[in-house]
Amino acid sequence: MDFNRQAYTNEELISIYRNLLLPRLIEEKMLVLLRQGKISKWFSGIGQEAISVGATMALQQDEWIMPLHRNLGVFTSRSMPLHKLFMQWQGNKEGYSKGRERSFHFGTREHHICGMISHLGPQLAIADGVALAHQLREEKKVSLAFSGDGGTSEGDFHEALNVAAVWNLPVIFIIENNGYGLSTPVNEQYRCESLVDKARGYGMEGIRIDGNNILSVYDTIKGVREYCIREQKPYLVECMTFRMRGHEEASGTKYVPKELFEEWGRKDPISNYEQFLVEQQVFSERQVADIRNEYKHLIETELQLAAQVSPIVPDTKEELQDVYAERSAVNRESSVIPVINHHTPLTTHDSRFTTHDSRFVDAIQSALRQSMEKHANLVLMGQDIAEYGGAFKITEGFVDVFGKARVRNTPLCESAIVGSALGLSLEGFKSVMEMQFADFVTVGFNQIVNNLAKIHYRWGQHADVVIRMPTGAGVGAGPFHSQSNEAWFTHVPGLKVVYPSTPHDAKGLLIAAINDPNPVMFFEHKALYRSISGPVPETYYEVEIGKARLVQEGKDITVITYGFGVHWATEYQEQHPDISLHILDLRTLLPLDYAAIKQAVAQTGKVLLLHEDTLTGGIGGEISAWISEHCFELLDAPVLRCASLDTPVPFNMELEKHFLAKSRLDTYVQKLLKY
Repeated sequence: MDFNRQAYTNEELISIYRNLLLPRLIEEKMLVLLRQGKISKWFSGIGQEAISVGATMALQQDEWIMPLHRNLGVFTSRSMPLHKLFMQWQGNKEGYSKGRERSFHFGTREHHICGMISHLGPQLAIADGVALAHQLREEKKVSLAFSGDGGTSEGDFHEALNVAAVWNLPVIFIIENNGYGLSTPVNEQYRCESLVDKARGYGMEGIRIDGNNILSVYDTIKGVREYCIREQKPYLVECMTFRMRGHEEASGTKYVPKELFEEWGRKDPISNYEQFLVEQQVFSERQVADIRNEYKHLIETELQLAAQVSPIVPDTKEELQDVYAERSAVNRESSVIPVINHHTPLTTHDSRFTTHDSRFVDAIQSALRQSMEKHANLVLMGQDIAEYGGAFKITEGFVDVFGKARVRNTPLCESAIVGSALGLSLEGFKSVMEMQFADFVTVGFNQIVNNLAKIHYRWGQHADVVIRMPTGAGVGAGPFHSQSNEAWFTHVPGLKVVYPSTPHDAKGLLIAAINDPNPVMFFEHKALYRSISGPVPETYYEVEIGKARLVQEGKDITVITYGFGVHWATEYQEQHPDISLHILDLRTLLPLDYAAIKQAVAQTGKVLLLHEDTLTGGIGGEISAWISEHCFELLDAPVLRCASLDTPVPFNMELEKHFLAKSRLDTYVQKLLKY
């Protein structure tokens, strides 16, 4: 192995050695603890240390890194306290995730390390968002994300590199090519000669290096960092290496030919560098032994500290509280924002504020415009939202006012843009992503439900992201532009799901969502955009998330609904003045306003749950179960659900009308009246 010491001093070379050695010795100890049953799982990076250590040392301490399983050297090179790392790996509450995450599935804002999720690829797009934040602030910084050779087959790899290239972002992408994705060799993973060849296809520079040569890695990443900052462009580095253990210890290594271990054993990054330093008389064999003994003593001492913890005593209240970030801790100016929560009919005006009649679409646009004026750190992203103004023209004219840096057209890559939004949040930015149609969310689903939703519970990092979801049927758009998929997300702790039915609520709830540090799925019914109008305050105001609205009082039947269902219910009431409906608009589907639901049930004792979503799996089933469990003594009839057919949404307008719940509303009302 050819080491080029260049102009490094002996002290610098020894510092690199110490950083390289420490993760190896820690791993050797972890393997002992694993056999003793003191940790439950271990993903070994033995043989790959030079990549993590060299890359981390080449960056500034405040530049974000997105590591994976085999990057212990990232954590140790950032000087994280060993005893706290041990607590993390042993599942103790005093670790970085309060015992909620395993091995390297955690992050730390203090050390600028973003915790991975098991799906691997989504880490890459987060680096895009961080780099975008640096670029918007004109900071001379980069972000760095790791991928394995197997991870390059994921769509997230393509999307993240494409976005970084199109947006000219200073991101370093490192591929650790160790020859296997678990047991699948690279010749079954890709057909290009080298993974770095992919760089040219994205319009970026790339290089392939010896990942076991610590000086090559360190020198290369330092140079790449300077390039990314100077040119404001991304860079791909393929590091050739080999893991000397299994994917994780339980998987073993029987699938690897014996000669590969012999070949790569001769290329060990630590023993080769150690021999080089001895030959260069940087230090002696005696000093090597001293350093090793020093670290072994440190590891034992830190393990003893880690052992001085009490067993976890589960606390239900604490567990539930940590699902969401507290707004007051992140966004303290919120207390001065007016909060207008109507609990009265739609026609009521609030005399405290100047109002004017606005269409639903205009209310959304007003919320975005005023929020962009309020928050200089708010970025809008989505397909065709810049000069074109979006598919529904909601952001029309925004580029002229706020510029393309903050109103950003995106490539067709929903997953990468959701990930980029999370990356922006790491650096203190807010973002609103427009999902052109709610139906398209499926290709960004993983980022939403596994990254955005879980990150605060996992390691206390908030995700200040709003995803706007133009949704719903009634416009003859067929099965891929008409779905009501809000119920998918009500099953995901950590998300907030908001679904307004009036222009007033659309504006106030969207402003509240943008001010909320938690990820919010904001559903906007397309058919309401230009079909309804109502009084909307001109001022910047909020409607509180998690609070339902009483549309009208009644005495015969309670209708609990949201979205277009509110208008179906009020229209039915107008057509049937002899029936008195008590109508509750949920407005927020997660978290639900259970107090308002119980009060509405008590009002009539007969409950009809009405929603546009299909019957099976719709949120009506959850609410019905809750009412049966908690309000049984208040009921005078079984809880009924009126929902759309359990079919895809048909294109033909007559078929679509038949599909929608509205076509069966009278049947269910009459059925309840008979009890």
